[in-house]
Amino acid sequence: MATSGKGRSPLVAPKRTRKAPARPAPRRRPAVRRGGRRRGPLAWIGAVIRWAFRLVGGLAVRGAAVLALILGVAVYYFYTTLPPVEELLDGRARGSVTMLDRDGAIFAWRGEQFGGQIDAATISPNLRNAVIATEDRRFYRHFGVSPRGVASAVAINLREGRGPLSGNGGSTITQQTAKLLCLGVPYDPAVWETEAEYEADCREGSLWRKVKEAVYAMAMEAKYSKNEILTIYLNRAFLGAGSRGFEAAAQRYFGKSANQVTPAEGAMLAGLLVAPTRYAPTNDLQRSQDRASVIIGLMEREGYLTPEEVREARAHPAELSAAAEARAGGYFADWVMTDAPDFLTRKTTEDVILRTTFDPRIQRAAESALDYIFDAKVREGSKAQAAIVVMSADGAVRAMVGGRKFKGVAGQFNRAIMAKRQTGSAFKPFVYAAALELGYSPNDRVMDAPLTLNIPGSGPWSPRNYTGEYRGEITLTEALEHSINTAAVRVSEAVGRENVRKVASDFGIDSDLAAGPALALGASESTLLEMTGAYAGILNGGSSVEPYGLVELRLKGNDTPLIGQTGGLGERVISQDAAQQLTWMMSRVIEAGTGQRARLPGREAAGKTGTTQASRDAWFVGFTADYVAGVWMGYDDNTPLKGVTGGGLPAEIWQEAMSRISEGLPARPLPMAGPRAPAMQHAQPYAAAPVYGGGGAVAQSGGVPARGESFPDAAERLLQDVLGGLFGR
Repeated sequence: MATSGKGRSPLVAPKRTRKAPARPAPRRRPAVRRGGRRRGPLAWIGAVIRWAFRLVGGLAVRGAAVLALILGVAVYYFYTTLPPVEELLDGRARGSVTMLDRDGAIFAWRGEQFGGQIDAATISPNLRNAVIATEDRRFYRHFGVSPRGVASAVAINLREGRGPLSGNGGSTITQQTAKLLCLGVPYDPAVWETEAEYEADCREGSLWRKVKEAVYAMAMEAKYSKNEILTIYLNRAFLGAGSRGFEAAAQRYFGKSANQVTPAEGAMLAGLLVAPTRYAPTNDLQRSQDRASVIIGLMEREGYLTPEEVREARAHPAELSAAAEARAGGYFADWVMTDAPDFLTRKTTEDVILRTTFDPRIQRAAESALDYIFDAKVREGSKAQAAIVVMSADGAVRAMVGGRKFKGVAGQFNRAIMAKRQTGSAFKPFVYAAALELGYSPNDRVMDAPLTLNIPGSGPWSPRNYTGEYRGEITLTEALEHSINTAAVRVSEAVGRENVRKVASDFGIDSDLAAGPALALGASESTLLEMTGAYAGILNGGSSVEPYGLVELRLKGNDTPLIGQTGGLGERVISQDAAQQLTWMMSRVIEAGTGQRARLPGREAAGKTGTTQASRDAWFVGFTADYVAGVWMGYDDNTPLKGVTGGGLPAEIWQEAMSRISEGLPARPLPMAGPRAPAMQHAQPYAAAPVYGGGGAVAQSGGVPARGESFPDAAERLLQDVLGGLFGR
């Protein structure tokens, strides 16, 4: 309805209020035990897994924190024990011996040689780069341990069928340095009986040991710079042939400092790290060069060498120095090491310098002569051995060959000084030396005829000549010249065995000398060094010598010798006149006798052959005016030589050696003199078959003085004898 007028309300529809829909009554949840919600089996499994992960994660975090703490403590502990770098550069337990030849040049080393401290910053880049390329190309990028390197090494080992820790170890240079330092444990003789046991313990490859090495390596990385770690490594690494450190090795193999090596030389030195003895160039140069070629390839891969430098290095591989080629002085160096106390040589803790009598030129001549004769005249595969000694007339030994095929390591069997062998006819000069000293002349006569002696306790003994022939009455010179056995025995019995024994002993043959008449035929044993020294006494005019090789011993850096010369000239044994006559007689051995193969055209020489019973030993010992040389040949097991006598191969070896030794030297005459006056004519020659009684007394007049009878009395008796005189003086 309409409205009008004021005050009337407007027409408005009534306001409606929306009513919320009624909620349905909540359903009652079924009761669940312990207030939980019923879950399916998958929910339970998921919950357990989430719980386990939370537990393991928590434990891992806590464990890692604990391990990190332990590692930090361990690294800190080792860090506090590390000394200054300078104290770690020379870690040798023993010292070294450096040997100088007669001219003062180095020719041999023994012990652990340390060439002096070097710095990684100043050594040749060729050497530094070769070491890093070979051993640890990530050296400048890791913290002492290379996880990538370890993983790679484990994979390689497993792939090659080894255990994960066998073979490749993935060790960094820092870890290798830790091993060289033996984790800071010094050598203690009270703990390890030998240095070898100590070294073996330091190189133990157990898992625990590798963990300790890793910790020690990290401590080193914290303590030292990379350059300092590399410096320690370069100074302590063993590189074969007694060389400790790269400076010693460079000097040992190349005769130069580690600061000067070429790429080829640096590669060869770095190649020694994997197996120092196997790859030592003194053991097998070709093998060492092949290994160096591999290292050169690694250096190229790392960008250290250009292709042109690689071609040059491979085209001109590293070669040994002259001293290194001499194989560490060989037998001579071994021998001279015995001339001084052990605590200054083989067991020295100091660096020692030995000045010696050694002559490298003469050594090479002797070795090459021996090789030449064996190659040319001895069947291939023969096990026959030979030895040579060369010395001056005063006993200074210039060269020594103790056998064929020296292996380049110390301590081998030296036949020149260790082998005592029967001397055979090489002993006869001492028989005639005794006769000449007692007044006989080279032209006096002796009977070469069958001879039988009654030896008390042994019965009859009949020496025979090598040829089986007899010459009748001959001079003493002819008897020596042709090495007549019966004559030598007659002369020995005439002058008295004791006199012969004394002359030989005074000349330096220290071995036990035979007591019977076989003394004259060299039944006694001696060494080649002794025999050569005894002949030196004949050359020098009749004075004994003591063979020597050591001139002086001093400590490195000290000019005052601790030990001086150990041998030389001794007392006079026979007169100079007797020595000169004997030298003349021995020269006839070479000119017209059993030693003609030893002739030296244009040069005077004297000597004597020697062949023992059954040809087990063959000798030639002789001299020129400059040098005395002795040669022995035989088998180590005493097997008889076939077709070899002292006048054969030994004389040829002697001739070849002395020709090379004398090359370039002026030809000087021997100090010799022939007979002073013609010998008296004898009324009759010797009886054809004299027979001696026991003890050397004359049982039947056989033309020899009785033992103990003076030579004037013997001459008077013999001149009145119905059979005539023996020695007409």
